[in-house]
Amino acid sequence: MRILLAGATGAIGRPLTTALTNAGHEVLTLSRTAGDIRADALDREALLRALRGRTADAVIHQLTALKQARRTVDANDPSTVLRIKGTANLIEAAQLLGAQRFLVQSLVLGYGYLDHGDRPLTETDPFGVKTGGPADPVVDGLVSAERQAFAVDGIALRYGVFFGPGTWFSRGRFPVPLRGGVVPWVHVRDAAAATVLALERGAAREAYNICMENPATWREMAGRHGLPLPGRLLRAAVPYLGAAMIDTSMRVSNAKARNELGWEPVAGASSPPR
Repeated sequence: MRILLAGATGAIGRPLTTALTNAGHEVLTLSRTAGDIRADALDREALLRALRGRTADAVIHQLTALKQARRTVDANDPSTVLRIKGTANLIEAAQLLGAQRFLVQSLVLGYGYLDHGDRPLTETDPFGVKTGGPADPVVDGLVSAERQAFAVDGIALRYGVFFGPGTWFSRGRFPVPLRGGVVPWVHVRDAAAATVLALERGAAREAYNICMENPATWREMAGRHGLPLPGRLLRAAVPYLGAAMIDTSMRVSNAKARNELGWEPVAGASSPPR
């Protein structure tokens, strides 16, 4: 297939470009500053103008703005805007290109920034649960991206927290709480492999949990990259990180991705971030 990949320069975009190419697909990269097509996904007119006359079989939306944690997150958070407005524009782009497949990046954190207990969550559990806390705008963005994708028979990939090259773990030390909840993780190369399989085998209007089944705390995963802080200090300094690292605890099943896509996480088992 010929694929338009939005977000090809990101932490998952780079290994995904390689994985798609190795699987025999042709990749057209979309970026504001580099790549095959230069356009801002938030500028609808410029995006559609840049794509006129081109064709593609599928569009994969991997655009985020996660280079550094913001102290507060609201409806104008760049990643939230990309998930809402950017998704709408990329769906129009897919229609212009004649694409029959649309995949969007989502996150397991969309199940809700709260303690979910010991039962592994599946794709049938409620998604988009809000708590009235600082992470609610993130949840709104994830729900919007998924709903828009499903409306055009698209697929949502609910990734665990990324680790590996290009993520926080490769950018020096960052704050983590002394104690916090466990969350699911996924190495960016495993996430890329799952995305290729979802492109080729995924069912329309379906979500897939893409994560390792053994969760861990942020402090455990950060290892030498973590700067341990008392939870009250972290929460006061960056409320969103407090919600993600302290308030949230979840176990998530990847059985659907294993059974329906034939996915098996490999890179994460052999290369932890420590």
